[in-house]
Amino acid sequence: MRFIGSIYEKLQRHPKRIVFPEGAEPRILQAARQFHSLRLGAPILLGDRTEIKNAASQLNVSLEGVRIINPEQSEDLESFTHRFELLRRSKGVQTHEARQAMMNPNYYGAMMVATHQADGVISGASEVTGSTLRPFFQVIKVAPHATTASSCMVMEVEDTRFGEDGVLFLADCGVIPEPTVDQLADIALSTAGLARQLLGRRPRVALLSYSTKGSATHSSIGRVQAATALAIQKARENRIEADFDGELQVDAALIPHIANRKIPESKVAGRANVLIFPDLNSGNIASKLVQHVAKANAYGQILLGLDRPAADVSRGSNAHDILGVAAIVGLQSIAYSELHPGSDPSSQH
Repeated sequence: MRFIGSIYEKLQRHPKRIVFPEGAEPRILQAARQFHSLRLGAPILLGDRTEIKNAASQLNVSLEGVRIINPEQSEDLESFTHRFELLRRSKGVQTHEARQAMMNPNYYGAMMVATHQADGVISGASEVTGSTLRPFFQVIKVAPHATTASSCMVMEVEDTRFGEDGVLFLADCGVIPEPTVDQLADIALSTAGLARQLLGRRPRVALLSYSTKGSATHSSIGRVQAATALAIQKARENRIEADFDGELQVDAALIPHIANRKIPESKVAGRANVLIFPDLNSGNIASKLVQHVAKANAYGQILLGLDRPAADVSRGSNAHDILGVAAIVGLQSIAYSELHPGSDPSSQH
């Protein structure tokens, strides 16, 4: 709770509007209630008003301070429909199809964020990943400065010797099955950006493999080596303050005495707080292992590289996990200089 408690404190100074498309889902209702109670901002629930009120009543959850919107009856339905039709015209989307999409809470919530009627959107508690990500990617789009949309899990483990006082950023754990060299470098950069924003400290990014500095040879290792070099180059060009190293085995990335034996000169090895996985298989497996075996607090998937903050939570998430993700998503919409007064504005990437 150390890490997420600090996130709550920061967001209380800059409250935000977070939209939850799964408005009647019990865990969402509980998280939305807490979001308001902790003065983190204004929660917005999407769905049928009667259904949401009945679900809240059964849970004995107050809806005071919680806004409810039924997309099908919204005054913004027509303007959202028109905007989505223009957005997807090249794909042959017709007016009736656009209207049908906008009556879907995930599409409607994404459009609220795209039009700045909300500061972030969270879904996925009761839906498969594809149903959540597709609307986000179609409506919000990739940010102008980014070329890759990916995702990150933020883990808080009890042992503070790992990462940054027990906090680790793991990516990509939910979007790109087999990232290219360019995508892997982009994932490293965007995850470093999130770590820097949330922690206020210089990220130490390890690009992982089953090899450390050429201890094995394989095309997959070459991809990690090339991505590391590209990430370092892009960070230098864009004045992103972070340290990168790879390819590293995970023990060399996290354990100081192993790092000292293998690569004593590294600024990252043994001290990494950001772990970049070579593919989705390894990232997803590792994040769930850490969450359940180490009993870590897990917050994600935080989507990276999008123009506006969004998250796809796991169907296994509890209300506490969802509340933490909502706070992180809210914090993403705040400028680095506001979160960390006195910081160098030139380094808020």
